[in-house]
Amino acid sequence: MTTTIIAFVSQKGGVGKSTMSRALAREAVNNGLKAKIADLDTQQGTSVDWHRTRLNQGIQPEVSAEAFATANQALKLANQFDLLIIDAPARTSQGTLDIARVADLVVQPTGASVDDLRPAIREFHALVKAGISKAKLTFALNRIGTPAEEAEARNYIAEAGYIALDGCLLERPAYRKAQNTGYAVTETSYVGLNVKADALIQAMIDKVGDNG
Repeated sequence: MTTTIIAFVSQKGGVGKSTMSRALAREAVNNGLKAKIADLDTQQGTSVDWHRTRLNQGIQPEVSAEAFATANQALKLANQFDLLIIDAPARTSQGTLDIARVADLVVQPTGASVDDLRPAIREFHALVKAGISKAKLTFALNRIGTPAEEAEARNYIAEAGYIALDGCLLERPAYRKAQNTGYAVTETSYVGLNVKADALIQAMIDKVGDNG
């Protein structure tokens, strides 16, 4: 089995790594793929907690998530899955570089503020300096308020030499409410928000295909 590995990284917490990991896993499983979230934040365990909530609520499809202390531990099981999703801890470390080396796509979620974007750009600069190809580094915009804000963030990222995936997640309470009850951001009560989230997830899948 050829396994695709998509990693969500950031030196900051709360930027959307777990949000996007869950949505990607849900859509992959819903489309017949065998997928697993490897939650490497053993202190927070956000994706694992969500997985437990989803199981308790009996929500289908069933999405697998498991805690691992290191990426290497998760990678030992990678060949059992079509898609391994790495939900990395919020810090810059040798671990982030190790993850980037094995991943087919490295996604860094970010908000639109300069306070979010500046350290995010530095994170990718460090990976490129360490030998990671820019072709597998991409941003995903999260908690976007307006089209103008989205455009400004895209310009900032482009000027730094990187790309942001098509689509974005808007700043909407419905996304938080869905996740609080074991659903993904593609499973809210609002069709328009689900379509918006699904477009971003599809852009990740398309990007992996382009790199392949």
